[in-house]
Parts: sequence; structure tokens; C-alpha cells
Amino acid sequence: MVLQKLSGSGDFGEYTQRSSTEAEIDASLRMKWETLLPGFGSKAWQWDQLFLLKRQVLSRLLHFDHLYRLMMPVQGCVLEMGNQWGAGLATLINLRAIYEPYNYARRVIGFDTFSGFSDLDGQDGAQHRKGDFGVPLGWQEELSSVLELHEANAPLSHIKKFELIAGDASDTVPRWLEDNPGALVSMAIFDMDVYRPTRDALKAILPRMPKGALLVFDELNCPHFPGETVALLETLELRGLRLQANPHQPFCSWAVIE
Repeated sequence: MVLQKLSGSGDFGEYTQRSSTEAEIDASLRMKWETLLPGFGSKAWQWDQLFLLKRQVLSRLLHFDHLYRLMMPVQGCVLEMGNQWGAGLATLINLRAIYEPYNYARRVIGFDTFSGFSDLDGQDGAQHRKGDFGVPLGWQEELSSVLELHEANAPLSHIKKFELIAGDASDTVPRWLEDNPGALVSMAIFDMDVYRPTRDALKAILPRMPKGALLVFDELNCPHFPGETVALLETLELRGLRLQANPHQPFCSWAVIE
């Protein structure tokens, strides 16, 4: 599959507020990766690349690891809303294989439009455009094939334990819950950035979340994506929610259902 850069696709420099020096370091590491990759060989193509791993990426992995371990005692599925390229889903599937390889009830469900923002509201600010954070046509199928390989690298690989659902989460999340009346949600990850689908999915999911389940938000208290915070404020009583922050992921927050 040949990937092409999409205009308005949310390049990784978008709202990180990184300095020009940090941007130069990022570009230098990327150039080294492109230059050195052919020399790694077929047996060491991934592990030996870790010497190029940035602290920001490692922080993200540690964040997901922490959340997964907090969630493990709770029965239910893991829902990630907003997948884009699928890094979060792949991480979750691999964490499941590491920590609870025989728990085939821990399904991982991904929701995304796969075409970027489908709609924007006044609560989202004026700096975003319809189609931002989109991926190339056919990426859902490509991502599914990659996730199948990750699942094949774990016990009980004959049981499919993930699902990708395309469409607007305002519609697809309630529909998935309706189609899966016996499903509980042990962790719900909101990474859609914008107001309306966050609000609608949050309202739909809450009745399926038992005590101890995790609500995870990727852009809370974030001036660049105010809609996610507005959706939370309209749906839950903030004073009754013990929001916790990750010092390495400034806008990432989570709360345990109590």
C-alpha cells in the first residue's frame, strides 16, 4: 500500500508546542532512521531500532502500560475511540498478550471515521477543518491485517479478539452497544479530539462501565481541542470525578469509576 501525505491530516508537529531545536532533533532522528534502516537486516529490523526511539514515544508506551495494568482487574472490553494509524490499538493488543494472554474476553474495539473529522462544532474552536487527521483510502483494511499479525503472535490466536468499526462514533458506538447487549466496558479511551462524538459516545458507554473501570481522555484541559473538555463537563459532574494526570503526557487524563 502506497501512503501519501494528506493535507490537513494532523502532522505530528501540530500542537506539541515543541521548540525549533526539538523539531530539528526530530527531523535528524527521522533521517537517520531512513538512512540506516536498509542495513538492519531481516533479523534485527525492529529491536535494534530502539536506539532511535524518542522519549515522547516511550512516554506514550509507558502511559498505555500504566492504564492497562490499572484496568486489568475489571471485567470488560477495551474501547478506543479515535485510532487514526492504529498505534494505540496495536499497543493494547500487545499489552493484552503480555499481561493476560488467555483472557479472550478482553476484546479490543477500535472506532474511527478513517476519513478524519467528519463534523465540527463551535465548541471545537476555529483552527480545525473537516478531514483533519484522515488516513489514506483503504487504511482500515491495512490496519486490520497488521493487528491480525499482532494477534497471531499471542496465545489463542485462533480467536479474533479485536474489531475495527468505521464511521461517526456518535452513531457507531451506540450501535455497537446495541449489537452487543452482553458487553461491559473496562476501559474507554477518548481520542477523537472534538466535541460531539466525544459527548455522544461518553453518554452511551457510561451505563456499561462497572466500578473500577477507566475513563481515559487524550486532550483534556487542552486549549487546542476544547471540545473534548466541554463534552466531559456536559456529561459528568466534574467535582465528583477524580481526574488524574500523567506528567509525561500533559493533556492525558483518566478517572476510575467509583
